[in-house]
Amino acid sequence: MAVAGISSLALTLQTRGRERALAAAATLLVGTSFLVTRFGNVPINGQIKVWATTSAPADYAEILHRWDLFNRMRTSTALIAFILLVITAVAPLRGRRESGPASP
Repeated sequence: MAVAGISSLALTLQTRGRERALAAAATLLVGTSFLVTRFGNVPINGQIKVWATTSAPADYAEILHRWDLFNRMRTSTALIAFILLVITAVAPLRGRRESGPASP
């Protein structure tokens, strides 16, 4: 996740205009995915590890539902960030192709 955050931030700093906005949005989404993982899923994973040696609490279904919501959120933010980065990376190539070959 650190590489995704650093590389999307680097792309934000290297681009201009629409591509910069897309890369910045991707950077924010990667950061959101990290925060949801760190403060949402990881603590619940710790609880679940305890269940392996003891027993699940009475409200285990609610805890698993909350974990699933966090997982869907972090997966969605990561996927959208990836799509934005692909669009950002492909946009300059598309622009060159549409403008045709350079004149000598």
